[in-house]
Amino acid sequence: MSLLYVVEDDANIREIEMFALKNCGYEVAGFACASDFKKALKERMPSLIILDIMLPDEDGIALLEKLRAGADTKMLPIIMVTAKTTEMDKVKGLDAGADDYMTKPFGVMELISRVKSLLRRTARGLEEASYRLSDIFLDMASRSCQVAGRHVDLTYKEFELLSLLMRNAGVVLTRDVLMEKIWGIDFVGESRTLDVHIKTLRKKLGDAGAHIQTIRNVGYLADKGVRE
Repeated sequence: MSLLYVVEDDANIREIEMFALKNCGYEVAGFACASDFKKALKERMPSLIILDIMLPDEDGIALLEKLRAGADTKMLPIIMVTAKTTEMDKVKGLDAGADDYMTKPFGVMELISRVKSLLRRTARGLEEASYRLSDIFLDMASRSCQVAGRHVDLTYKEFELLSLLMRNAGVVLTRDVLMEKIWGIDFVGESRTLDVHIKTLRKKLGDAGAHIQTIRNVGYLADKGVRE
């Protein structure tokens, strides 16, 4: 049974979310503040976290960044929940490492759907421990990237983007598919975000960045290179 943590300071919202998720067969624990949540993390690691941005003792974005920097928590699936609705708020949360983003108010059926979808995506992502594309090597367990034996420091979203392209080497991934998979199913912002990440990723990879090809008016492709 999957254990879910709900970090939400509004008691009514937290209780509704927990009730709905428990009725779907999940084990659920709720927390009103970041400090209680962090104490629980030391005792037991969840399968997924639902994290509110506005917490009384710590900013949710700052907490998210700490989770992504932690060796034990950097791969935890995280859905960010907030009352903020601007595109920049979504970009900030997703770029900080959130796997999905929901804006209040939302229905419990949508929440359940998002949770199930993210848990399925996470399970698929663990099917292979590593990927290689020519000189590029990704270790999924440590979330590390090497190019010709040299460590390359990637942000959370850059790693997600590169791993998705490498898993589908030889297949053209449309812009819509990439935006949905990497930035969340409700992300409706300007897809210029994708172009910026691709540009930065190519630069970090050096000559190996040429394996990421632009397919005009469609999307991007990782060529097959030499894979193992």
